[in-house]
Amino acid sequence: MIKNRRSKNASAGFGEDKRKREANVKAALQYHIGGKISMIPTKPLNNARDLSLAYSPYVAEPCKLISKKPNAVFEYTAKGNTVAVITNGTAVLGLGNLGPAAAKPVMEGKSGLLNRFGGLSSFDIEVNTTDVDGFVFTVANIAETVGGINLEDIASPECFEIERRLSELVDVPVFHDDQHGTAIIMCAGLINACDITGKNIKDIHVVVNGCGAAGVACIEMMKELGVRHLVVCDQNGVIYKGRSLGLNSIKSRYAIDTKLRSLEDAMCNADVFVGVSVKDVVSTSMLQSMAKKPIIFAMANPDPEIHPELARKVRPDAIIATGRSDYENQINNVMCFPYIFRGALDVRAKKINQQMKIAAVHALSKLAREPVISEVRRAYNRHMEYGPNYIIPTPFDPRLFFEVSNAVGQAAIASGEIREKITPDELTKKINARRIKLQDNHVISVANSLNVSSNKIKEDNKTIIFAEGEEKKAILSSINWCNEDYGNAILVGNEQKIRAMFEELQISSSYLNHGKISVMNSANCSTTGQYIDNMYSRLNRKGYLYRSCVREVKIDRNIFSASALVAGHADLMVVGLTRNYLPVLYQILPLLEEGKSEKQLLFSITMLITGNKTIFVADTTINTTLNAQEIMEIAIRTAYKVQNLGFVPRVAFISHSNFGSDNSRNNCMREAVKLMSSPQAQTLMEKLGVKDLSYDGEMTIDVALNKDSFSKYPFMNLKEEANILIMPNIDASTALCHFTKRTNNATVVGPIIRGLPYPLQIVDNTFSEDDIVNLSLVSIDHD
Repeated sequence: MIKNRRSKNASAGFGEDKRKREANVKAALQYHIGGKISMIPTKPLNNARDLSLAYSPYVAEPCKLISKKPNAVFEYTAKGNTVAVITNGTAVLGLGNLGPAAAKPVMEGKSGLLNRFGGLSSFDIEVNTTDVDGFVFTVANIAETVGGINLEDIASPECFEIERRLSELVDVPVFHDDQHGTAIIMCAGLINACDITGKNIKDIHVVVNGCGAAGVACIEMMKELGVRHLVVCDQNGVIYKGRSLGLNSIKSRYAIDTKLRSLEDAMCNADVFVGVSVKDVVSTSMLQSMAKKPIIFAMANPDPEIHPELARKVRPDAIIATGRSDYENQINNVMCFPYIFRGALDVRAKKINQQMKIAAVHALSKLAREPVISEVRRAYNRHMEYGPNYIIPTPFDPRLFFEVSNAVGQAAIASGEIREKITPDELTKKINARRIKLQDNHVISVANSLNVSSNKIKEDNKTIIFAEGEEKKAILSSINWCNEDYGNAILVGNEQKIRAMFEELQISSSYLNHGKISVMNSANCSTTGQYIDNMYSRLNRKGYLYRSCVREVKIDRNIFSASALVAGHADLMVVGLTRNYLPVLYQILPLLEEGKSEKQLLFSITMLITGNKTIFVADTTINTTLNAQEIMEIAIRTAYKVQNLGFVPRVAFISHSNFGSDNSRNNCMREAVKLMSSPQAQTLMEKLGVKDLSYDGEMTIDVALNKDSFSKYPFMNLKEEANILIMPNIDASTALCHFTKRTNNATVVGPIIRGLPYPLQIVDNTFSEDDIVNLSLVSIDHD
């Protein structure tokens, strides 16, 4: 018997860098401390009346109603919007049977994705049994709690029996994502890959390597789509009739009459390879033996069956997809399972049937053929159009929510798999309303925002300079910056002290030795003279003597770092770990501002990320008082930055009163709102390319962030809650940011300085390394 062998061309050189992996392991453990999900009330519980409505005595009213009309449970409880993620931990990722407790981090993550991408409430359940009967009994008896069940990380072949039996026993949708999610995304890509290469899906010869949960689902889905020629392999080679080694009742279904015995045999003249197995089992010689324009889905994670770089080298005519996010054409289940459940729950489906899965396949396939919207192009900072390098959408395409959810729901309606009648038009309106509500969702918004910046920076390979390079946080931030492949870092300081700090932190000095992180010291830097001359030429008519420039560049690390920034030796300067905000700003401001092509107002923006909102506040650090003209300019320039981060800007001009209700004093915010329609404002918006900007004011924060209050003001221009708050003064904005951070457990990104010709970021010693890197991501571009 010839078994699949690890390829002689195993691409060890394409794996993850050891230092980067060590850093990511530490970061992952830190990230998971305390868990990743929580349950919070959705209704107020602030007084005795709230308590009486939420609990005794008046909670009895919905109880009595549901007892008479069982389907009312979907209306009067969270059941209809809740999915349980359930496992027994027998197949955790690619790690095997780790048990239910060790599976919990994965299940929490899945619950988080269902919430953030599908707008679904979700929690995880770990069942401590490997017995199929025991597992099914447990889950079936608690199924009344939820509107859907996502089975996860359950070993094959038990997973097939568990899903089948639960689907028959319970009255809510059951979906094993490891099987069907992978199959749906893969098949959407296969349809498009066949279209691009001119292959007929009914005629292609497909080799599937791996016959576990995902492999079986991929096989069944391909057969549903019309694939007729399939060879299935496992670790023992081709599954053929007469083979006895390593077969079970599931694998035996795919045994065929053939003389092929090894994966190598099967790959000869094959059109398609589908890998759901292990790394490095495909060799270059196997690829060379495939048919013209081969389609390669190497989906083993984290390391594929063959790395794309190696595959492209030997088969430049191939279309290649993997399960990894750092390559094009990623087979990522997050494009599927949140929207499968969203569509199923919105029609109150009783099952997730084959028609609903096929509808998801075609929705994904169709979306990839549509023109790529600007939000997606900005997020990935690369050219994208339907073709070999873009056969499936990207996970951060906001259109997925509507297109896939709606397609799944419509298929449920058409197939009769619904609990109560809903028309296709009603479903479309319902899902579209959910889509709008989800636009400000925490993770989607933040991920898009940071992703917009991070992917662009990875492409541009940016260099960040830390003025206080001997500080622990500067060193750790520089390592994080490099580990994330954003570019290089410069630490300003004494190299001996910096190396000593690396040793103290138990970090390999290879970061320094290999050039990703460099050290600059004005005492022995070859560019110091250049910086002195440049500073003098820029500031000699502002009272700076040459000897003053010599002293400041050589002695002050802030001035030295700012000089490096001005000279183009760095793309962003980070400072503030050892000095206060405003003194640092005004110390280096003359050097950075000199030579500006036009006068711009200096201001800052702070990004507040709460449980379900992302809000931008300006100005938060620089201008103590503002006039109406300045407020108007800050509003437009903030909208420009927010738009570039992937949001549709909605501006509220904040005051103590609403729309002139207090006329006892001059109100700059009211005047600023009037100026927004002036020719000057319109010219600035056109110059910056600000589009779809809506604004109104003056108004209180309570109105700006509470859509329910909009009905009192039918004349309002804002139709959705504001995501930009323009504050009347620095005291109000700072108080708001600090209050939100402390009371709402908000993530704060900022302040982001705007109005300088060079990217500068001032942090303080309360910032973590992640805070510094995140802030740098959204700060590194400039007006």
